[in-house]
Amino acid sequence: MDTPLHTEPNQQQAASERFYSGALNRIRQFMASLGPLLTVAAWWKFGLYPAIGFAFGCAIAYVNFYWLKRVINGFVDRATGTARSGSGQGIVSRFLLRYVLMAIGAYVILAVSPASLNGLLVGLFLPVAAIACEAAYELYAALARGL
Repeated sequence: MDTPLHTEPNQQQAASERFYSGALNRIRQFMASLGPLLTVAAWWKFGLYPAIGFAFGCAIAYVNFYWLKRVINGFVDRATGTARSGSGQGIVSRFLLRYVLMAIGAYVILAVSPASLNGLLVGLFLPVAAIACEAAYELYAALARGL
């Protein structure tokens, strides 16, 4: 019987590539799961306004992650010559628009409730928590499955 540790090198390499190619989607799913869960925890621990700020920070981080992925794919497509109909100026403007939207969000949160600003800033670190979850999952998969 073949176990994952005793497969042929090409089969194991293909299985590893399939597993690791799904990392961005898993990170996105971790973000979608952790955001609401941690928002409820922030509401319980710190109150309503910091939790609202945290929820906005999570939303901005999620959109930022999605847009960053699109911008990088656009740069790669242009660099490899497989670019679809999209200008380099459009890619750069979307890249810069992310920071403008984050600044507007921070200003609005600060104007409504200064206590929410700390929650907003912490919520922007949602991708870090999702990447840590992905790293733990990949470590588990590597140890348990031999990937």
